[in-house]
Amino acid sequence: MKNLRLKSARAAKDLSQDDLAKICGVSRQTISAIEKGDYNPTIKLCIAICKALDKTLDELFWEE
Repeated sequence: MKNLRLKSARAAKDLSQDDLAKICGVSRQTISAIEKGDYNPTIKLCIAICKALDKTLDELFWEE
C-alpha cells in the first residue's frame, strides 16, 4: 500500500526524498520504496522519519 501521507508530509516540509533520506541516515531509494509501499521500515526508521517531519507514528504509518 502506497504511503501517500508520508509523501504529502515530506512535500509539506519542502523536502526531497534525498533530503529526508540524509536526515534519517538512509538512501533515497529507501524513502522511495517506503512511499511506494515496497518496503516496510523498522520502527527505528519510522521514528526518525516522524521526528524529521514533525509527525506522529499514527499520522504517517497507521493503516485505517
